[in-house]
Amino acid sequence: MVEYIVGCKWSMQILTLICQGVDRPGAITRSIDGLTTKVQNDCLSKMVNFGILEKFSYPEVPPRVEYKLTNFGRRFISILDAIAELQREMDVDCGSITTPT
Repeated sequence: MVEYIVGCKWSMQILTLICQGVDRPGAITRSIDGLTTKVQNDCLSKMVNFGILEKFSYPEVPPRVEYKLTNFGRRFISILDAIAELQREMDVDCGSITTPT
């Protein structure tokens, strides 16, 4: 699961948007250049199956669908955020390291 999410540039971008409050498929598609509806649907489906997202379908005309983070999804995002922070720290630290001669 982690390999799929972290290794997929679309999944990470979709998760970022959902964390920012963009939860409807049409809005997600419009927000990410190059993302096709098919790929988006595949990513969203996998994240629902992994338990990261929950899908809400409303019986309206036209139909409305929204995706929200689950409790597990929020925990997963916090881990990704911690990894990103660690990477930023490493980037700063590596900039100050000199190579021994």
